[in-house]
Amino acid sequence: MASVFGHAAAAYAIGKTYPERLSTWKMLGLGILCAILPDADVIGFRFGVEYGSFWGHRGFTHSFLFAALNGLFFTGLFYRKTLWTRTSLWLFIYFFLCTASHPVLDAMTTGGKGVAFFSPWDNSRYFLPWRPIKVSPLGIDRFFSKWGLQVLWSEVKWIGIPGLLLVLVVRGTKAIINRKRPPKE
Repeated sequence: MASVFGHAAAAYAIGKTYPERLSTWKMLGLGILCAILPDADVIGFRFGVEYGSFWGHRGFTHSFLFAALNGLFFTGLFYRKTLWTRTSLWLFIYFFLCTASHPVLDAMTTGGKGVAFFSPWDNSRYFLPWRPIKVSPLGIDRFFSKWGLQVLWSEVKWIGIPGLLLVLVVRGTKAIINRKRPPKE
């Protein structure tokens, strides 16, 4: 898996492409939570849930259906006053993208058994053909090691820098579009 830092960076970058009126700390914080939430499935290891099972690591909670359900849940729970508005649609899309970014990033890592993108209809595990992100160790003690530093460096290169470029391109494009033109005489 990518680390919690990589998933958080992706959610933050996606959120910073949104208009400032929507891109609040509340929205960004919830987006980061959405991006990290799929890894709650690691709790299953303590209860004997097998890695490759429906509820196993990188199973249903890493599917696009879960991302959509999670997007609906977060929008409905935290933005009830804006339900059924254009704002709620944009918030749903944000929470969906944050949650869906998690399995996409995991499928770009160098380890694990793949991601069940299409669960529950297809529980097969998939990787993307391009896998540059070093897989993060499970457990805090193993993360703060040489391996963890290598993971962080690969995430800076493959998540942090592209995320920063995304934000700069979107903001630059918005600035060009919104730039006031001199009045015509």
